Amino acid sequence: MEKWYLMAIVVLLGLTVRWTVSLNSYSGAGKPPMFGDYEAQRHWQEITFNLPVKQWYFNSSDNNLQYWGLDYPPLTAYHSLLCAYVAKFINPDWIALHSSRGYESQAHKLFMRTTVLIADLLIYIPAVVLYCWCLKEISTKKKIAHALCILLYPGLILIDYGHFQNIYNSVSLGFALWGVLGVSCDWDLLGSLAFCLAINYKQMELYHSLPFFCFLLGKCFKKGLKGKGFVLLIKLACTVVASFILCWLPFFTEREQMQQVLRRLFPVDRGLFEDKVANIWCSFSIFLKIKDILPRHIQIIISFCFTFLSLLPACIKLTLQPSPKGFRFTLVSCALSFFLFSFQVHEKSILLVSLPVCLVLSEIPFMSTWFLLVSTFSMLPLLLKDELLMPSVVTTMAFFIACAISFSIFEKTSEEELQLKSFSISVRKYLPRFTFFPRIIQYLFLISVITMVLLTLITITLEPPQKLPDLFSVLICFVSCLNFLFFLVYFNIIIMWDSKNRRNQKKIN
Repeated sequence: MEKWYLMAIVVLLGLTVRWTVSLNSYSGAGKPPMFGDYEAQRHWQEITFNLPVKQWYFNSSDNNLQYWGLDYPPLTAYHSLLCAYVAKFINPDWIALHSSRGYESQAHKLFMRTTVLIADLLIYIPAVVLYCWCLKEISTKKKIAHALCILLYPGLILIDYGHFQNIYNSVSLGFALWGVLGVSCDWDLLGSLAFCLAINYKQMELYHSLPFFCFLLGKCFKKGLKGKGFVLLIKLACTVVASFILCWLPFFTEREQMQQVLRRLFPVDRGLFEDKVANIWCSFSIFLKIKDILPRHIQIIISFCFTFLSLLPACIKLTLQPSPKGFRFTLVSCALSFFLFSFQVHEKSILLVSLPVCLVLSEIPFMSTWFLLVSTFSMLPLLLKDELLMPSVVTTMAFFIACAISFSIFEKTSEEELQLKSFSISVRKYLPRFTFFPRIIQYLFLISVITMVLLTLITITLEPPQKLPDLFSVLICFVSCLNFLFFLVYFNIIIMWDSKNRRNQKKIN
């Protein structure tokens, strides 16, 4: 029973940190006319409660799409409607049509924060606990430590509870995690259903869609498409189709309804990128203004080609050699490819990469911790804008200390523990003296951390030049992008050399 007490304490600690961070101010408080991102969530409750379903995604006198128009899939709208019913019961003024615009009160803040916490308790946290509990080949203490580190990951806490933008990220990520757990434990239909719910909650979960597709297709091939594999394929197809039909049923009545929802979900008119984001297009625009030079349809084609080509090798490998480990690492690689190369990426989309990285913390603790630190740093301009400097520093330090103590990350930098042994052997066939790869990794980590600390200090203490007001934000994005490109190469190396590593281990045994 002691292990359950320890896990309960870990969950309680995670909830305490979340609630403490939420006591900070939120994005856009008291700043008309838009009132920030907190208002977006309240406004969606107002719209879904007061207007018929057919009007939720259409511009009208009662639903000005320029004022936080609904731009997420139907499941998000249904969730807003559910919250609206509770809000109506407590205080109808919170969701009154038109008159509630910009509503701010302590009671409403408490209500909104509570809805986030309840969503975490019902979906995300149980998925984290069960996932860590099902990990094989590690001790109970390591499982509990793994859960602690995931629940203390600062990026998700600061966005969902501090910034208050897209405050229910943990819902879509939680559904995705239930999906990972399901297909990894051969509960394929339940896993598929959970992931379909994730996509129908937030369209950005498409970042994870190809690894799910390839892993399940690989399972079908492995079972044989003339026998059990074909039956599994039919069952999976029926599960996916049925779940999408149920979620989208109110919008199937008219073709125009479907088209309007899709236009809201995929706003290509916004261009290649909008804000300062640590992906390749925003970073490359420092040297070449692609947005101004190329037509938008060419930008979309280039973005698609780079994204597709960067994730193709890992997806092919997963289809041909499906395994839970390969699935986890392909989730990281594909999500990172989408973040770096896809069209219209938001800085908070790095959370979609961070979740699968959290899942491999116990396998490569040093590199995972490093990545998660960089992912939080990449959102620094957004966090500083919302006056989240102190919560960012405290939560980042708590996360780093938890990882360092739980996994002894600085002792896990050998070729075997970085999972680079097979790759290093291949390189040494041509460069026999190449034995210092772990040392290079350690130096790169040191350079990365020093750079992040210096840029943080410069950003909070100095004023940028008048001619370059975005200088520090651009530098943060550029440095983060360089780190992410390095990690993309690293995770693809692990994926592509994995089977070779297993064969080498068998020979050694």
